[in-house]
Order: sequence, then structure tokens, then C-alpha cells
Amino acid sequence: MEENIFNAQNSNLSGDINFQNRIDLQQLNRDIMYIKREVGKVIVGQEKVIDQLLVAILSNGHVLIEGVPGVAKTITAKLLAKTLNVDFSRIQFTPDLMPSDILGTSIFDLKKSEFEFKKGPIFSNLVLIDEINRAPAKTQAALFEVMEERQITIDGHQFKMDSPFLVIATQNPVEQEGTYRLPEAQLDRFLFKVTVDYPQLNEEINILQREHQLQNNSKLDQVLSVLSKTNIQEYQSLVKQIIVEPHLLEYIAKIVINTRENAFIYLGASPRASIAILNAAKGFAAIRGRDFITPDDIKDATIPVLQHRIIITPEREMEGLTSTEIIKQIIDSVEIPR
Repeated sequence: MEENIFNAQNSNLSGDINFQNRIDLQQLNRDIMYIKREVGKVIVGQEKVIDQLLVAILSNGHVLIEGVPGVAKTITAKLLAKTLNVDFSRIQFTPDLMPSDILGTSIFDLKKSEFEFKKGPIFSNLVLIDEINRAPAKTQAALFEVMEERQITIDGHQFKMDSPFLVIATQNPVEQEGTYRLPEAQLDRFLFKVTVDYPQLNEEINILQREHQLQNNSKLDQVLSVLSKTNIQEYQSLVKQIIVEPHLLEYIAKIVINTRENAFIYLGASPRASIAILNAAKGFAAIRGRDFITPDDIKDATIPVLQHRIIITPEREMEGLTSTEIIKQIIDSVEIPR
């Protein structure tokens, strides 16, 4: 039944135009549908957030989730991890956390009379970092290498991360006491900054109904695993093959260069942001059943990719202008390729 529904949806992805994909995405789309179904057993609404997290996985990128306490940032990340049959670890960031608490440390083995490296919790496939902005700069810097190069260097020895490797971090945008601003170099290593908003009235009622029906049962127990490590690696490789026309590459470049020339922006986006938009647009195309990207895929990727990478001028920030509003203006100002 579900497969028939999927095929019907897939045949209408371009309205009345039917097309044959050059890249077979049917199994990927089927698994994406199953993941959404499993997460939807617990999470009400937040479809946009779920889509962005799935695109990040397919694009092999890290995600920063921002939202006030109680909007299910952590539970969403844990549920997503439950649908993936991969190693999972959670690190609670605190002001007294040291780099060795994350990466690991060398311990002297008396029996062998040599130092032995004990791996830290960062050695996992999916790492949830809760309240990432509560750790000081020294601890934040410990994440630079592992997030960018998927490896760490300890005592002159390099240790590679197992693939896939994804960091999902959460932070609270309103609480300032006991927090530290994330360095720009670290923010740039996140593919997306995902904003979680309050639910609507009907969604809030649904949340209360589900919580009442849950009784003493665990939320995580309802969720089943869908993808294995091998599946994720195969899909990540498949998404890289998504077709991109030259004029769409130019469209991405124009948007990013506009952030460097905009009078409202003090610091524009780097070429890493251009690459991030390209990879994320491929991910959006894939979960929508297409083997080619469109301007809409690029638009959907641009805000979560750029909003944490640009710095607004102090004057505009004091006026209440946000990075999201400026990015929307830039997208509207750049001519859409035909």
C-alpha cells in the first residue's frame, strides 16, 4: 500500500510532467518516507526541520539546531539517531568541560609500560552535542579538526572517524548567562543552522493528546531503525551524482557573492558556503525524487546555509534586522535562471 502511494507521489513530482530519472532514487525516497513516518510517531509538525536534518545526513554535513528550551531539539536529534542503525553518543557541554573529555586522552598502561589512547565520546557515527555554546573557547577549538577533516590528532597520531560521521549540536538563543559565543570558524563548519519554532495551536493540542496516551511508555521505544551505515554511505554517494546545470552553479555563486557586496553585511559568506549550498540543494532534490536540482532547491538550501555564516553591520542589527531577512532580500534580488 505504502509503495503504491510512493509511486503515485513520485510520478507527480513535476506536476503534470512525467519524467524518467537517470539516477535511481526510488529506494532512497522510500527510506526517507519510512524515516519521516518513524519520527512522526513522536514529533508533531516540524516537517521543515526534519527535511533539513535528512538533507544534512545525505549531504554529509553537520547541523546546529537553535531554539528555546522545550521545543524538542534534543529529542528530535535522538529520534533521528534511533532511525539510523549507527553508533550514537551524546555530550553535554558545560563550562568546565575539557578537550580531553571530548576527544579522549592517553593513559599510561603499567602492564605494557606504554601510553594507550582511550577514545572519547566524539568517536561515534552520530554525535549529539547538547548546549554547545556552554563550553569555553578551548573546548570549542577541539572540534575544529574533527568536524572539518573527520579526524583528530593526539600526541602526533592521527585517528580517523568511522563513516558516516555527523555532529548535531543544540543551543538556546535567549539564555546568555554561562554561555560563550561560538567562534566564526566553528560556525562555518556547520552545513545548516536549523531554527525550531513554537508549534501552532492544533500541533500543541496534538502534542498533549500524544503525551496523555503515552502513559508510562518511552517515546524512543516506538521508533524503529530504517537505515544502516552502508545504506547511508550509498545514499551519500548517490546524492553527489545529482545533475547540476552550469547556469545553476552561476546562480549559487551570484547569491554568495552578493553577501560580500551587501551594504547591510559586515562579513559575507566564503566559498565553503557556496559548496554547502550546492551539496544541500542536491540533498533537497534527492528527497523530492529528482536527479537534478532546480532554483527552488537552491532557495531552500540558502537560508539554513547562510544565516549563521554572515555578520550583520552593527547599525542594522540595532535596527532589528536579522540575517534571515537580509538573505531573503538577496535571493529576491538575484535573477532566477531560466
